[in-house]
Amino acid sequence: MAVIGSWQGRRVMVTGGGGFLGQAVVRELTASGADEVFVPRSADHDLRTRAGVLSALRAGRPDMVIHLAAVVGGIGANREHPGSFFYQNAIMGIQLMEEARLAGVERYLTVGTVCSYPKFTPVPFREETLWDGYPEETNAPYGLAKKMLLVQSQAYREEYGLDAVYVIPVNLYGPGDNFDPASSHVIPALIRKIVDAHDRGDPTVPVWGTGSASREFLYVDDAARGVVLAAARLEGPDPVNLGVGQETTIRALVEQICAIVGYQGSLEWDATKPDGQPRRALDTSRARESFGFTARMPFDDGLRHTIDWWRAHQHDPDPR
Repeated sequence: MAVIGSWQGRRVMVTGGGGFLGQAVVRELTASGADEVFVPRSADHDLRTRAGVLSALRAGRPDMVIHLAAVVGGIGANREHPGSFFYQNAIMGIQLMEEARLAGVERYLTVGTVCSYPKFTPVPFREETLWDGYPEETNAPYGLAKKMLLVQSQAYREEYGLDAVYVIPVNLYGPGDNFDPASSHVIPALIRKIVDAHDRGDPTVPVWGTGSASREFLYVDDAARGVVLAAARLEGPDPVNLGVGQETTIRALVEQICAIVGYQGSLEWDATKPDGQPRRALDTSRARESFGFTARMPFDDGLRHTIDWWRAHQHDPDPR
């Protein structure tokens, strides 16, 4: 089942399908012809428990699982909840794969995290360097929990013949992202902060770190297309990066958001706050060669779409 000719008639369970990336993946699956997509909701199926995993599998009866569900957050949330982030991400992924293979699921795609890479990985990150060191400390528990699911995928492929594959997306962004300041990632956190400062007329905006760290950002619809392509075409046990191949410093990102928003105040960089991983950008050649994925959204356009979405929804009780 490594190469899927048609999605029609295949029962696909998408964990985390109600989340930011998950909703985009479900849209992409539907557009690709999938007519039996099941999204287990946490209120009905708590995937952190065996009972919840079993009830989800009984309800969905999937031929394939796309595992996106995760407990995530920015640097602050990872620093405050390292134990919780490790346990919840590890337990739901490990239990789900075990019960899926016992239930006869034919194919299983795990979506990992760029946080699994070592702190000082040479740029661009190549998949073969994934085990060359310890992840950046502020998000290591989360990164390692997700990394263990790669080990499980490869072990289950070897022992049980489970057709398990694994992709590693870089930082995501786009309309519908999480803009909660307590748990959001860097782009929505900065957009909210700068839009609020602009609207209030604040003369300055405080920003964490020095601005020297770099990141790579993948638009959510591009990421969803990459996940669905991998689910259909990726073969073999090796992990595959999903990214753009374009590195941006946090300072340049902040200045770009300020320019789009029209904020003309000054920036106050707080060097007492962590920068996180020093640099982050992916080698994306394996995804292009393995299943034909390349990102399409120009970064400036993606930022504008995301800012426009937030401006339209910032006063909604629940923007997502």
